Amino acid sequence: MKLCNMAKVGMSSTVRILGPGRMSGVLNLPGDKSISHRVAMLAALAAGPSTIRGFASSADCASTLGCIQQLGVEVERARQAIVIPGRGLRGMRPLGETVRLDAGNSGSTMRMLAGILAAQPFTSEIDGDPSLRRRPMRRIIEPLSMMGSAIEAREGNFPPLTIPGGPLRAINYNSPVASAQVKTCVLLAGLFAEGATSYAEPAVSRNHTELMLREFGAAVEVEASDSTRVTVRGGTELTALDYEVPGDLSSAAFFVAGATVLPGSQIILRRVGLNPTRTAFIEVLNSLGASIRKENVTRYRGELIGDLVVRSSALGTDRNGTTISGPMIPNLIDEIPVLAVVATQVEGRLEIRGARELRIKESDRIRSVVSGIRALGGEIEEFDDGFGIEGPQQLTGGRVNSAGDHRIAMAFSIAGLIASGSTEIVEADCAAVSCPEFYELLKAVAGSNAIDTACAYE
Repeated sequence: MKLCNMAKVGMSSTVRILGPGRMSGVLNLPGDKSISHRVAMLAALAAGPSTIRGFASSADCASTLGCIQQLGVEVERARQAIVIPGRGLRGMRPLGETVRLDAGNSGSTMRMLAGILAAQPFTSEIDGDPSLRRRPMRRIIEPLSMMGSAIEAREGNFPPLTIPGGPLRAINYNSPVASAQVKTCVLLAGLFAEGATSYAEPAVSRNHTELMLREFGAAVEVEASDSTRVTVRGGTELTALDYEVPGDLSSAAFFVAGATVLPGSQIILRRVGLNPTRTAFIEVLNSLGASIRKENVTRYRGELIGDLVVRSSALGTDRNGTTISGPMIPNLIDEIPVLAVVATQVEGRLEIRGARELRIKESDRIRSVVSGIRALGGEIEEFDDGFGIEGPQQLTGGRVNSAGDHRIAMAFSIAGLIASGSTEIVEADCAAVSCPEFYELLKAVAGSNAIDTACAYE
């Protein structure tokens, strides 16, 4: 399989994929996006230089680095690493009188960084691209307002945000949604508040922030009797450290999915992050009959890291179908688009419910998934909070609009390898938001003896 290079990043592009195909080979994936955002922000707040190896290459993480630079924190490029000379908890000094920050397409940057900005002795304005301007921010505005911040937002909910910094007070906050971004925002703000700030959520979301806060020396506790409640004590100075970011599991999911459903496939993904709050996708596939094995698992700075060995398998649901819902959804949310693609090849009915959060991602991902499956000749039932798919189905080549959403573009690139004939992914270059190397990596494992694809700029 030969895939075109995304030579003109930022321009609308179409990738054509000819299927069916297979996957074979060994991959080293770029650094984990979720971890990279957090380590950059905490390194900026620590006292002294932190060296970060394997920092994510994604456009979203570049937005985070750009923002902290605008706040007066240097980012130095070294061999295979970046060095962030932290300014200490209260050492940020913006460049210029007015601080205007651009989060690009990154909801993670805007929501998490807001917790830091709310405590600064200056006013910040943070904005993003048209997609980010449609994403709700009330979920962070509410707890930060309780802490004493007077954030202004369009319609009280949408970017741009104006954040007048100032002293914050500690709170006990019970979030109505399970969101690692909201949790991180509150905990980062809590670093500056006097006393202990506690955050609870209805289900456990990814816990990179709690683990990393400990590594940087923060006073943070997770209640033994209630793992959904995290407490941080304000005023503790953070200590700089060296950190190596593992491979991105969310990017790995697309290759895991393809190797699982494409007959004759086998791949190895080296040194991937295997945090238990991120492995729901693997658990779901294995429950359906997949062959995904973890090898060489070690623990590094609180995070589990290891290799994934994936072989193609026949998948099937329970006799009455399988429904995925409830507490598993928050830790599966990014992988649901590619899970829909997998579901078309599963014997039986698979339903996703309780995933209304997908409606307010970079695109309406439920609608984008439904449109994409149907564009390839598949059948899918749309719900307000998810979808249902009866398989297995024969997909045929077609034209899929990614809606500028990186996870839709990547998910339906895998669908293109499953489908017979030519599949076009419109605006495929948006994959760079999370994984600029995606199409080169896909090319490496899809095989060079398949069919050429063309790349057209519109």
